[in-house]
Amino acid sequence: MDLREGQTQPILDPNQPSHVYHLALDIGGSLAKLVYFTKDDDHLVDGEEGISHRKAFEKSNGSKQYPVLNGRLNFKKFETSKINDCIEFIKSMKLHIGGSQPQENPGSQSIAIKATGGGAYKYADLFKERLGIIFDKEDEMDCLVAGANFLLEVVHQEAFTYMGDQKQFVQIDQNDLYPYLLVNIGSGVGMIKVEGEGKFERVSGTSIGGGTFWGLGKLLTECKSFDELLDLSYRGNNRAVDMLVGDIYGGMDYSKIGLSSTAIASSFGKAISDNKEREDYKPEDIARSLLRMISNNIGQISYLNALRFGMKRIFFGGFFIRRHPFTMDTLSVAVNFWSKGEAKAMFLRHEGFLGGVGAFMSSDKHGLKELLAHQVVQRSLSKLSFAVDKILHGSPDGDFNGDESIECSVYAA
Repeated sequence: MDLREGQTQPILDPNQPSHVYHLALDIGGSLAKLVYFTKDDDHLVDGEEGISHRKAFEKSNGSKQYPVLNGRLNFKKFETSKINDCIEFIKSMKLHIGGSQPQENPGSQSIAIKATGGGAYKYADLFKERLGIIFDKEDEMDCLVAGANFLLEVVHQEAFTYMGDQKQFVQIDQNDLYPYLLVNIGSGVGMIKVEGEGKFERVSGTSIGGGTFWGLGKLLTECKSFDELLDLSYRGNNRAVDMLVGDIYGGMDYSKIGLSSTAIASSFGKAISDNKEREDYKPEDIARSLLRMISNNIGQISYLNALRFGMKRIFFGGFFIRRHPFTMDTLSVAVNFWSKGEAKAMFLRHEGFLGGVGAFMSSDKHGLKELLAHQVVQRSLSKLSFAVDKILHGSPDGDFNGDESIECSVYAA
């Protein structure tokens, strides 16, 4: 993190085991996401590694030199409906104290924090009242794209495909990353054509997204949270609720147009002909049908938009996916089916934190990315900060559930 001239050093709490040097928030309609950096110890990096980083930064910034701090980039999420839990977490961890610098009035105790998402406006007064935080607001789409570009360019094994229970990491060629379609599945769905750094356009979207799944799921089942609903769907059988091609054709395929007997002809369609009441259907089957309906719809619309612009690479992000195997498989099958295998659905390990990472990056337009990109060149992948988080050390498939942290280094003035 490059602290520019005229800015003060972060206030550090000596009682904290890891000092917070920066905090950014992305507050959406369903979830509030935090991204913050903590320093592992109380000394700056020295030796050859630290010197090489300083030289790399010095090259693009004249004679200025910034020492390097080793630490971790941390990720944390909260339900937006429980925003007070998020505030209490920030307060208990004292994240806001070292999060940024006081704003223009030197006598003010207010702290400026980078924030994006609708909640940066909706909850601005609440955060100011409770924590003395003033949100320095960043455009939501700018942050989303910047976060995706950064992670795809810098983080090893960030992108992967998933279909038929097979997960395969994709090696991203930085020279061949663009263009791509970024599909961000939050409460609603935004589809963005990304052509380069700062060069993007929102080309489509749909209101049928994660909020639809959660909202209808809450009405149709007794689930109290998004994750509970996802877990419930994993145990369900959508064939008990959905009308299949085979139900219409007496168990036969509709081979002339390439539809198998198990293809869904009508989501929830079986409820029309069944002589049953709602309570006769299992909640897990309803949840499964609902998840599949929404995932199929998003997958199809995504491919059609990719087709409009001749793009064969589609990255899906957003906390709707939640690393849920059935969700990823359904999206992949939909893209594969409609594209006849020509387009690929790809997923991101840090799927729900794209906006938060972009907001974090907005405090330092060049220094952090240059440092981490330099690490990619200078260090082996097995030791690459930021590229290898602690989940990779404990899990062979590199899963990430959103509350872990990543080793990295930042610049400090």
